[in-house]
Amino acid sequence: MPTPRFQAFGAQHLVVIALTLALPVLLSLLASRTAAESVRRRIAHGLAGLLLANEVVLWGYRIAEIGLMRFAQYHLPVHVCGIAVLATAATLLFRNQSSYEIAYFWGLVGSANAVITPGGMDAVFPEYRFFQYFISHSGIVVGTLFATWGLRMRPTLGGLLRAFVWLNALAAVAAVLNFLLGSNYLYLCAPPGNTVSPFFFLPWPWYIPSLELIGLSLFFVVYLPFLATDWRSRKRSVGRP
Repeated sequence: MPTPRFQAFGAQHLVVIALTLALPVLLSLLASRTAAESVRRRIAHGLAGLLLANEVVLWGYRIAEIGLMRFAQYHLPVHVCGIAVLATAATLLFRNQSSYEIAYFWGLVGSANAVITPGGMDAVFPEYRFFQYFISHSGIVVGTLFATWGLRMRPTLGGLLRAFVWLNALAAVAAVLNFLLGSNYLYLCAPPGNTVSPFFFLPWPWYIPSLELIGLSLFFVVYLPFLATDWRSRKRSVGRP
């Protein structure tokens, strides 16, 4: 059996992971140190433009390669990262809290997993699909963290619950599309064929409710820093004379 060209946790993959972690920190530091709204806006709009351009080019590339019908069957943006990339771009452009909640919870949980465990990836640097995949998924993480640290947006507990409800609404839409098109959006019909993700450890359909529980748990995990900050703030307020 031939060895895949892309090696998970090989040198190229580790560089991508490092950049995904470093870029939002560096961009947020730049935005905070200049203290200029124009700088924050340019960074946010630049990231949004990159994400949107990457998606539009991908759609055109796939339609030209496989045709409109197969594009609709397999590649509509009816999956977590597909929606999250659009929500991230909308957040960076308009600083909308509703799109931020989707970007934060769906994006950090889903896209971070896609960066760490890129299922089905067989492209290597400097091929187009290598850049496209990681600009999309790493870009969601970078954009969401910049919105949090650089634009000073923050998630709420209500936003966490809304994001989970919207995720189930997306699953309902995906189920209808899967029935009509014979597709497998959100992997509701079968697990992904080539993935190193640890989350598909049960057979179909039992992995679906397990993914629901895992997803909700991970939503709480990414919300914990804010929960801890609020708890410390309340504790200091109560302790004041």
